[in-house]
Amino acid sequence: MVIDPIYGDALVFASLLTLLSLGLTLTFLTTKVPNFAHGSFATVGMYVTLTFSKVYGISPYIGSSLAFVFGALTALTQYIAILRPLTRRGASIITLMVATIAFDFILLASLNIYADYLTRVLEIKARYFNLRIEDFILFNVRGLLLVAPFLVLVVAITLHLCLTKTKFGVAMRAAIENPSLAGTLGINVDLVYQVSWILAGGLAGLAGGLMPLWFIGNPDTGSFLLISIFAASVAGGFYSIYGGFVGGYVVGLAEVLGTNFLAKTVGPWIIPYRPVIPLMAMAIVLMVFPQGITGLLSGVKWSMRLKEIVKRWSSH
Repeated sequence: MVIDPIYGDALVFASLLTLLSLGLTLTFLTTKVPNFAHGSFATVGMYVTLTFSKVYGISPYIGSSLAFVFGALTALTQYIAILRPLTRRGASIITLMVATIAFDFILLASLNIYADYLTRVLEIKARYFNLRIEDFILFNVRGLLLVAPFLVLVVAITLHLCLTKTKFGVAMRAAIENPSLAGTLGINVDLVYQVSWILAGGLAGLAGGLMPLWFIGNPDTGSFLLISIFAASVAGGFYSIYGGFVGGYVVGLAEVLGTNFLAKTVGPWIIPYRPVIPLMAMAIVLMVFPQGITGLLSGVKWSMRLKEIVKRWSSH
């Protein structure tokens, strides 16, 4: 089985971008502020996988599961140590947004220091690295080409079942829809938010942990990915949890295939302008669907209407 490399790149990138955009959407739904540090959560995952692979000889796939844990802890730290205290003090959205940018700078500096440590002390290539050679091959297809889409499918099914079939899922939707009312119903809103941030950071760490198996890793990789992540979340629908899935694939495929088409049409000099593609894709989508692609479903939002949420919560 032979797959054109560009289609493989597009599918893998779109799958990993979907996991990242889903996490960004989760954090936005809780704090109502764009998290500019989200891309660096993925970079944390990349270096977790690199460390466990090169230092301890652990498979990158096992390392990526550990990257989920580190990404989750990083996100939870940001929420508990920075965003929650600021929110309780009545900080504006602008203040919270600046706080996420500051946290991103801290992560970026820490990752650069850690990369230098790996390079100079442990003599591990920690800048512009990849772990492609560590991937497995199945039926002449590289493992990540199978694993990445499968992971998205598993996450989509699991998240849907959790949100629609479990009491905690009902509580999460209620807490995001109307925190005050949810609190009066006995829902621990802060706990729901913490879990949301854990999931968001974990998914970002997982996506980042798998990236070196296909793409080049560097301390600033997350910063460059941020444009694509935001474009995917906004295009899919920033207020819909399902928007992350739709936007991730639309923007991810458009970015890789669009860049390839332009490079063949006008020349390879266009490749450095790749970040323009996701922005164009987002702009086109929003011109047609102002509320994102999931806005097509009008009444079919990711969350039930508040009265239905309250009814279901009370029935439990």
